[in-house]
Amino acid sequence: MTAAKALRMQCDDLNIALQNFAQAGSDSANTPLRPPTVPAPPYRHAAPSGPWPWMDFDVDSTTSTTVIEPSWRGYPQSQFGNWTPDQVRRSKMLEKCLVNKTSTVYWMDVRDDGIFARSNMGGKGDTMVVGPGQEDGFWDMLITGRPPNIRIRSIFVDDLTSPVLRMLGTRYNIEPFFFTSSINWIPSRYQEASTHKKGDHITITLPFVRTLHGSRTAPTSPPLSHLTNTPIDIQASFPMSDGNTLFIDLLAIHMVRGVKTSTVISYHPESTWCRTSAKRLHTLMQLVGGSVHWQKIFDKSKDPTFLFLAILWYALYAWDESLELLYNHSSDLESRVLQTQNNIELTQELHILQAHLLYYQALLHNFEASVRFIAKTQNPAMESSDFSDEQRTVTKELMEAESENLLGEIDRLEMRREKLSNRLKNMMNLAFADINIEDNSQTRRLTQATVRDSAAMKQISYLTMVFLPASLLASVFGMNVMEINEGTFLTLDRYVEVSISLTLFTVYIVITLQPYSSFHDPDAPFLRRAVWPILTLCKVMTKTRVKTEEDMA
Repeated sequence: MTAAKALRMQCDDLNIALQNFAQAGSDSANTPLRPPTVPAPPYRHAAPSGPWPWMDFDVDSTTSTTVIEPSWRGYPQSQFGNWTPDQVRRSKMLEKCLVNKTSTVYWMDVRDDGIFARSNMGGKGDTMVVGPGQEDGFWDMLITGRPPNIRIRSIFVDDLTSPVLRMLGTRYNIEPFFFTSSINWIPSRYQEASTHKKGDHITITLPFVRTLHGSRTAPTSPPLSHLTNTPIDIQASFPMSDGNTLFIDLLAIHMVRGVKTSTVISYHPESTWCRTSAKRLHTLMQLVGGSVHWQKIFDKSKDPTFLFLAILWYALYAWDESLELLYNHSSDLESRVLQTQNNIELTQELHILQAHLLYYQALLHNFEASVRFIAKTQNPAMESSDFSDEQRTVTKELMEAESENLLGEIDRLEMRREKLSNRLKNMMNLAFADINIEDNSQTRRLTQATVRDSAAMKQISYLTMVFLPASLLASVFGMNVMEINEGTFLTLDRYVEVSISLTLFTVYIVITLQPYSSFHDPDAPFLRRAVWPILTLCKVMTKTRVKTEEDMA
């Protein structure tokens, strides 16, 4: 039964992989010139506190009858029974891993003396490629005991495959939320499995802004919404005028804190387009061990949480560089605003940049919240009898100091972002002022043209007045009435009667058809407007009677 179950799981995984491969093949012709857009995160699925992970409320929930593989191959159901196959499928936790054939794992150790050392896993060094047929060897390496002098073991994983995900999740009892949050780009931070004097698990998934330098993208201005119905995608990359591009990167870190030894797992779901790879972060963390400042911290305190803080400094460096380049881009925009008038494309660029700055504000707030979460989530393993009160006090003081250092830098970044936003608002006001000035100039020209036309019409009116008496005489003497032309049957009295009657009828028709007139009440219906002469006569008589009565009184 177990073999059949494993075979069925492999068939299902293969079907999903074939679907993804077909989709990737269809999209290959449309490869983007910039880093792809980050998907909108479903925040409700970010942490274990949510009781319905990746559930569809429109579908009746039923208990799964699928036989669960008891080994690592049954993860996550083997560890977390509330994760049904349908929820795993909806979260795409395993599906997105199937496009990878091999995983590259980088190891690093922090020894008890605070020294950062390269791991030598099974005599194979600090790098291991896990492919098909190598799963059992990697699993044996995970479950093998560590040397007693290892304080922290760091595992950096690139191109996570489904077997490696299952093995890491099973070996370290990791909540599936860690993998689903990182795969789906959901910002999250939470503590789980906290046990007094023993340890806990903490997780942070942190999106941040990084810079892609130069050659992969053409040095063009940001994509404009030439079509008015094209929305601004604030989670897309933002190309700048100098050829650099700002894009969203991700840190996904899970730490298992213990008394004797701890484990840090850094998972990098997508290392393409210069997004942070496991190899890059592994190299940078080794350099942390060479920092005099951080070496003193690891000498004074055995709390592994400081390695977590050190990793977050990487995001701060990326933020600082991005805002620095964004300042140069805004300066270029400002010079173009001063040199160009009434440019609608330029105002669109300003609006797009402002939308991204507002989104970056939310990301910086999330960064600050992550640092505060680490600062206030004390390591329960430090309450163990293995640590003295003096060590706890020193650790607490160091954690407060280092957290404040990082929070101070984040506050500086937010102030810089806010200054850019205010400067951008000033540029937008200037651009709109130029447009208003141009509109006023056009209005003035139209007014002048109207005055000229009025003068011309007045001249035509004067000319008409000159010929009007002659036209009147010609019309009168051309009439076929007995008083002027003998032998006709019409009379001048009949002409006057017909003319006055037709004129009064025309006036009646015109006033009746006008919905807005001083002869009508507001919103009067057509039938009421049709009897306006009678109503007007009644009003006049009423006013006359009232005035007479007032005069007599």
